[in-house]
Amino acid sequence: MPHERDLFANFERMRREMDELFGDVFDRGLSRRRGGFHPSVDVFYLSDPPRAVVKADLAGIDPADLELEIRGRELVLAGQRRPEPSDGRVYQQVEIEHGAFTRIVPLGVEVESDAAKAVYRDGILTIELPVLVRTAGARTIHIESPE
Repeated sequence: MPHERDLFANFERMRREMDELFGDVFDRGLSRRRGGFHPSVDVFYLSDPPRAVVKADLAGIDPADLELEIRGRELVLAGQRRPEPSDGRVYQQVEIEHGAFTRIVPLGVEVESDAAKAVYRDGILTIELPVLVRTAGARTIHIESPE
């Protein structure tokens, strides 16, 4: 089994390197640079109680500038990271992206949107979405006779 884990770890590293390598080329090749940025998210599931958990890296964003919406099996995360005032600064390097963003996070289960909870702490937004559990109640079905 360790071999499979290494294979996937290498694949993930290779994917990140390809994104870094080609990301700049594709951005420069566009007639206009796309606005905003694409925040990183983790999605995982816990069983007691059953819930989906989404963690989004949103450092430097005011929670008042965030919006969450559940659409079926998708969580829509939208917001804005505002640029810092320049106040005479002369930058050598600028890597922290800012602007508006929308991130659609597919969920592997249906969730109870009314019971969702979100907490923003230390730049990480954590959203807990209880899994919608449908219980099939017992029901008697009448059988019709063809006669």
